[in-house]
Amino acid sequence: MSRAGIHGAARRVAAAATLAMLAAPAAQADPLPEAGFGMPRDASVDGHHVDTLIHFTLVAVLLIFALALAGLLWALVRHRGRHPASPSRGDRRSILLVLGVAGLVLVVVDGSLFVTTVLDLHRHFWSFAAAEATPGALRVEITAHQWAWAIRYPGADGTFDAPDAVVALDDLRVPVGVPVVIQLASTDVIHSLYLPNFRVKQDAVPGMVTRLTFAARTPGEYELACAQHCGPNHYKMRGVLTALAPDRFAEWLETARADARRGYDPADEAAHWGWAWRAP
Repeated sequence: MSRAGIHGAARRVAAAATLAMLAAPAAQADPLPEAGFGMPRDASVDGHHVDTLIHFTLVAVLLIFALALAGLLWALVRHRGRHPASPSRGDRRSILLVLGVAGLVLVVVDGSLFVTTVLDLHRHFWSFAAAEATPGALRVEITAHQWAWAIRYPGADGTFDAPDAVVALDDLRVPVGVPVVIQLASTDVIHSLYLPNFRVKQDAVPGMVTRLTFAARTPGEYELACAQHCGPNHYKMRGVLTALAPDRFAEWLETARADARRGYDPADEAAHWGWAWRAP
């Protein structure tokens, strides 16, 4: 997006909000209750990859802590009797032991986390070209501003400036079972689109178009939040992501496009804030 487009989008927010009311009413229902220990409910196809890394880290840290505690207790028991202190810089055996344990932790724990993270990112969370090539994939443009998310769906011809392009405010609706590819822009400051139930987060940076992708697995309503403090009313940047069965989503989109066509005004340039889709 050009600098003029970014700055001009601020004036187009009001029009987006008006069209949002035509497209669909904002969802207000509470998200599904959480499940599991300390983690938001995983409603995505690929979210388990993130959870696996977190659980592996937790188990590894607990195991290392248990081994360190066992060594400490063994030292306390062995040296519980009083005897003169005998400072030592360590012999070759003790030095090799410490280096070996540190190397083992570095390779087994940190190395495994690093390799798995890189592979998961490229295979699942940064696979934008593959996601867009999937039949039925949904493309969405979102403009962040203080303090709301303006959401735009393409028209039936696939462009974002079509008369039937759907605009919503803080109300993102997606079909279950297919990739959703989002391109993000910001009109003012840095925001961060955060979908905790889908294990994805991406900054919206002024003057740039960033992207993220995910696929919903479980129908329901989930939190859409901003993870970057963006001003005094940052708390207002909360929306709802609604995952619908494919037939229900198609029905909603058809109705929303019909409403958009009825409200379309070709002379209202402020309402045409969509940008040309950026190829991955």
